[in-house]
Amino acid sequence: MNLNTLLATALLVTSLSIFAADTKTEIATFAGGCFWCMEPPFDKIDGVISTTSGYTGGHQASPTYKQVSAGSTGHTEAIQLEYDPAKVSYEELLSVFWKNIDPTTANSQFCDHGSQYRSGIFYHNDAQKNAAEKSLSKLNQTKSFDEPVVTEITAASTFYPAEEYHQDYYQKNPLRYKYYRFACGRDNRLEQLWGDSAKK
Repeated sequence: MNLNTLLATALLVTSLSIFAADTKTEIATFAGGCFWCMEPPFDKIDGVISTTSGYTGGHQASPTYKQVSAGSTGHTEAIQLEYDPAKVSYEELLSVFWKNIDPTTANSQFCDHGSQYRSGIFYHNDAQKNAAEKSLSKLNQTKSFDEPVVTEITAASTFYPAEEYHQDYYQKNPLRYKYYRFACGRDNRLEQLWGDSAKK
């Protein structure tokens, strides 16, 4: 290997290292009822690298879907996002979150009932906590509905990824997903709450 090749290789390695160092991702965790329905709106966003369905906010370690859906684990169905803050801000993610939930119902979302379907923002640091609280305050000032907002804002705890068949369910089983979403009345309620700004 000659000197020019060595120099070129060294420059390439240095460039890749700088790029890797500059590409810092962050995590966001939201609960909005059925996690199948929360993945699609975030998957569409430039800067969201991945969405993972799972369980959080409870007391039982490594819960199964059957255990969580029974309502005895304290967990709620949630999604965890990995995102690039250089491309999409946490505030933008919060905006998408609100437009995809019914923040007026405690321990339920649409046709699903129980604490395992409660809505929530689970912050990972003080910056996220402050942003979430500001977004809640803004929502209370601008909302067009009369009901109070009951969505919880709490510190993130252990997130347990759901079973593989739940991941990207809307892509793996599009017909079943669409039927469930329609039958659950999710989109009708979102349009009642948010009008044309409701995200699907």
